[in-house]
Amino acid sequence: MSAANHWTIPKIRAALETRQFSARELTAEFFSRIEKKNPELNAFLTLSPERAYAQADRVDAMRARSEKLPALAGVPLAIKDVISTRGVRTTCGSRILENYVPPYDATAVERLESAGAVILGKANCDEFAMGSSNENSAYGPVRNPLAMDRVPGGSSGGSAAAVAAGLAVGALGTETGGSIRQPASLCGVIGLMPTYGRVSRSGLIAFASSLDRIGPLATTVSDAAALLSAIAGRDENDSTSANVHGSDYFEEMSKPVRGARIGIPAEYFAEGMDPQVREKVEAGIGLLKTLGCVPVELHMPHTDYAIATYYIVATAEASSNLARFDGVRYGLRAKGETLRDMYKKTRGQGFGAEVKRRIMLGTYALSSGYYDAYYLRAQKVRALIAQDFTRAFEQVDAIVTPTSPSPAFRLGERTNDPLQMYLADIYTVTGSLAGIPAISVPCGKTSEGLPIGLQVCGPRFGESRVLQLAHAFEQAGGFVI
Repeated sequence: MSAANHWTIPKIRAALETRQFSARELTAEFFSRIEKKNPELNAFLTLSPERAYAQADRVDAMRARSEKLPALAGVPLAIKDVISTRGVRTTCGSRILENYVPPYDATAVERLESAGAVILGKANCDEFAMGSSNENSAYGPVRNPLAMDRVPGGSSGGSAAAVAAGLAVGALGTETGGSIRQPASLCGVIGLMPTYGRVSRSGLIAFASSLDRIGPLATTVSDAAALLSAIAGRDENDSTSANVHGSDYFEEMSKPVRGARIGIPAEYFAEGMDPQVREKVEAGIGLLKTLGCVPVELHMPHTDYAIATYYIVATAEASSNLARFDGVRYGLRAKGETLRDMYKKTRGQGFGAEVKRRIMLGTYALSSGYYDAYYLRAQKVRALIAQDFTRAFEQVDAIVTPTSPSPAFRLGERTNDPLQMYLADIYTVTGSLAGIPAISVPCGKTSEGLPIGLQVCGPRFGESRVLQLAHAFEQAGGFVI
């Protein structure tokens, strides 16, 4: 079994149905892999073997009774550690929640297990999902399995590394500004950010509530589609989840793409991009042309304001959301001589440097006299960025861009330069601000063997079109351009 490093969902289903192995045996195989590789990768923070084997046994019992197996029966998955799991430690990569054990599951986790998936454990991440390299976890950085001296990307770096290393068949990550797509690009896997509201945020520990989204990472587009089909849909526990009819994305992704109009925005191919990234992404656009897609030149004039807008909106919301971690209701409580002293020591000891930096930036942006100048103005610019996409999708079916301006960089290379680190998300934050879906698919490697990602963006609730283009690109050999 171990010889096949990357199992896919269809292969697992076929193997279970032909009784090649049991779900318990498959689960044991993945825990064996984790035991061997995780000490070096640091992709998992907490494992949940009791829960995993109990779920595997339920799948095996269904098979023994000759019942129809659910869509994700026996599929081993990793869950980013900012998503609540009942009875399993959920730290958010932070010391302030080091021993926090949620009393309930996130809706996305509930839906995965209802579909038969096996939850192996919790994947490492930047603290409270704040970072672009996965070096901000209080439990140490994650390493890129394709180049151990380099970052996997962040903040869902543990999820991406687990999938890329074959330690899980798929994973859940989360996004605020590119934290699924950017690590997917740097680790050479698929990362899908759904439309805001497509997947319930219930149980997702909030960073920036108007931006946060849960989405899948996988090794194939079809696996990502299957995972999205399982977790999408209206949830009464999340008032921001959309009452929009979902689709069987797995069934729809094979529809033809010939004739699709793909927008190529000039602002995404400006100076600053690694030459090898440009070369591969342009080759990817050429491949889409051979599939019958029609490139259309676009201009999205407010793109240059995206990074500044994102970091005002996201930090402002983070400063509000993280106020709840005060030593009274959750996690760490430091001793203090007064209540105020306890608050200060708890937050001072519990939060890392990047979280403190963003709380201070956000508090400043929301403070009296500055709200209109920063937060309100940023929200107005956000609306203009969203209008850029609305106008673009009146002309085209999808937009194609690079995912990241560079391949994976070395550990520690940007830790002392926050601005340079923030620019790692320059091609992803616009889609996050606009609330649209987008996917990163591999489109070749650099001369050093580092993966490069191509991004496909679609209109709101246009996940089917995004997956169709990504699947067609994958099937045409886009991964090895």
